[in-house]
Amino acid sequence: MQKTIRNVYCVGRNYRLHAEELGNAVPEEPMIFMKPSHALVMMNGQTLALPEGRGEIHYEAELVIKIGKEVCPGEVINQVVDSYAFGIDFTLRDVQSKLKSKGHPWTAAKGFLGSAPISEFRPFEGIDALMASDFTLNKNDVEVQRGNIKDMIFSLQEIVDYVALHYGLGEGDLIFTGTPAGVGPVKSGDMLKINFAGEDMGSITIK
Repeated sequence: MQKTIRNVYCVGRNYRLHAEELGNAVPEEPMIFMKPSHALVMMNGQTLALPEGRGEIHYEAELVIKIGKEVCPGEVINQVVDSYAFGIDFTLRDVQSKLKSKGHPWTAAKGFLGSAPISEFRPFEGIDALMASDFTLNKNDVEVQRGNIKDMIFSLQEIVDYVALHYGLGEGDLIFTGTPAGVGPVKSGDMLKINFAGEDMGSITIK
């Protein structure tokens, strides 16, 4: 998978209730951070080892879009996105809190190996198709997150425009588009499963 992926962009605080649950201000423009491509791992029912002894690790389920071409100014989302998936942005929350207090980058909290499990990609059929259904994350068969991209603070179009303008976007780039409210910790033995439009998109079990 990494051979086809170039950059992995992520959008922070893109759902109002999620920003509020963590006591963060709602951003006035997209808050972009990045993960290494080595953070990516397929969600295919496997067991995933996460860091130990570094405090709580939180799940953050989100829609992921894949860019299919070099993005030029003024292009609409349907012209540049070729597929979508769902993923989990794992976060070392205690580490992140310390980094934020010092004004340091989030890489240590967000970019560790295995921090970006992702489902198989499916053809992008337009924004309306994605808005038609909620996506959910279940932990041990209990729903813990539910989201819909219509509730995003910054739309997919706004995100693509912003990233393309400030950082560049091209074929093979991914964007994790933000997580809804309901984030929480995981522990050894927890099973996480993402569903969308009544379909199982992928699952992992924490080692």
